[in-house]
Amino acid sequence: MDASRLLAAGAPAQVGEPWLNMLIFGLFVGVTLFVVLRASRTNKTAADYYAGGRSFSGGQNGTAIAGDYLSAASFLGIVGAIAVNGYDGFLYSIGFLVAWLVALLLVAELLRNTGKFTMADVLSFRLKQRPIRIAAAITTLAVCLFYLLAQMAGAGGLVSLLLGINDKAGQSVVITVVGALMILYVLVGGMKGTTWVQIIKACLLIAGAAVMTVWVLAMYGFNFSALLGDAVATAGGNEALLNPGLQYGKNATTKLDFISLGLALVLGTAGLPHVLMRFYTVPTAKEARRSVVWAIWLIGAFYLFTLVLGYGAGALIGPDTIKAAPGGVNSAAPLLAFELGGPILLGIISAVAFATILAVVAGLTITAAASFAHDIYSSVIAKDKVSPETEVKVARRTVIVIGVLSIIGGIGAQGQNIAFLVALAFAVAASANLPTILYSLFWKGFTTKGAVASMYTGLISALLLIVLSPVVSGDATSMIQGANFAIFPLKNPGIVSIPLAFLVGWLVSVLDKTGEDPAKQAEMEVRSLTGVGAEKATSH
Repeated sequence: MDASRLLAAGAPAQVGEPWLNMLIFGLFVGVTLFVVLRASRTNKTAADYYAGGRSFSGGQNGTAIAGDYLSAASFLGIVGAIAVNGYDGFLYSIGFLVAWLVALLLVAELLRNTGKFTMADVLSFRLKQRPIRIAAAITTLAVCLFYLLAQMAGAGGLVSLLLGINDKAGQSVVITVVGALMILYVLVGGMKGTTWVQIIKACLLIAGAAVMTVWVLAMYGFNFSALLGDAVATAGGNEALLNPGLQYGKNATTKLDFISLGLALVLGTAGLPHVLMRFYTVPTAKEARRSVVWAIWLIGAFYLFTLVLGYGAGALIGPDTIKAAPGGVNSAAPLLAFELGGPILLGIISAVAFATILAVVAGLTITAAASFAHDIYSSVIAKDKVSPETEVKVARRTVIVIGVLSIIGGIGAQGQNIAFLVALAFAVAASANLPTILYSLFWKGFTTKGAVASMYTGLISALLLIVLSPVVSGDATSMIQGANFAIFPLKNPGIVSIPLAFLVGWLVSVLDKTGEDPAKQAEMEVRSLTGVGAEKATSH
């Protein structure tokens, strides 16, 4: 979002007041750094660094989960999708919210009972450690890296708006500063500091969205029907905005694409490593379950706000103006903020969106660092002959490496299709992680070979199908313009890669004659359902 974008919307050339934007931005960074430094005082053990000492209540962790989950794509992307595509845009909100029922009913409590710090703890509980941990770490790093690239590139655009920087070199400097801040937060604060940043961010984002929602509704006398009518009128009387099918009902391919996207969104959440890791920050499985219920309420309220904000942007600004802006649909929320409250509200909402990005990248970074240090270094390279202090040192060094990689990737991803990277993260999580998690928890016949085959099949098939899809080439909005190797017609691979990973995991396990230790299977079943023995396993 820059001055030319606001000019496209008929706004004045000056995009707010740079000094005001700097002040709001500086206040947020100052407050969160203070919180992180306070939180870091109690970081003494690996459990403190990775899991915040398991000291958070269900309510606190639920708020942090909401902070982790409501990324810039949720705020900027969904509001824009509803403004431009109406009903079909709101289906994103529904998909993201329904996904939490899968996490609540199938994963949260059992995962907290069985694991210690990472997703691989659960998968390797009754299977062979080395191959499982390597595969789980690779899929975790793949999901986290794609998510990080999207968030970092988004951060560059948003903070550049706050500071009035429009050229690519300036945005690259901004991405570097954002990356350095992220490294500092995670290095100093660990999971405890990261969690508090996420709680602050969730409160700011939900409060900001609530204020804008009430403001928009007040303009229409709190009559939602009047708002919808105005949105249709601004779109030139296009009543298709209120009905399903504007984006996904054009032909059989788009309908199939929607089913594929829905599968990835609904099943991907329960396989996202940075969301799964949050279940370890609470003391008991009951609190893990409570935290998901809290998250559902907060995330549900936020997605209801997006419905009003999306149609509000459509009514007050118009889909054509939003699409014509250089940022396309992602500019809807900031344009609406500028329309409602001028430069002050624009500055606040942009700072909140930046807070959103910073909290999400911090959560992703600590997840990736924990996965490498705990699953690869400690369990595979050092063969568990390493002290918790050394493991945390390795994790901190990994944070720096991942931070540098995400800075370089974020600079490279400027101007790329950011939605592609987020969709890829969900598709990989649903394909590579979820089948193995569910099979490990619920099927006694699941074997190590089946788990490894399922994870690699899900990861490789999802990556390959996206490379061969219209997202990368052969379309007007593709990443690589002028090329066409789109053999796979759908933009999301979920409908193929998810069932394929489930099938391969089942088939290889059935054909594998070696089997697994029945005593370990029985122990995992008892522990996952009752929590007996979990405390002993999670203490150092």
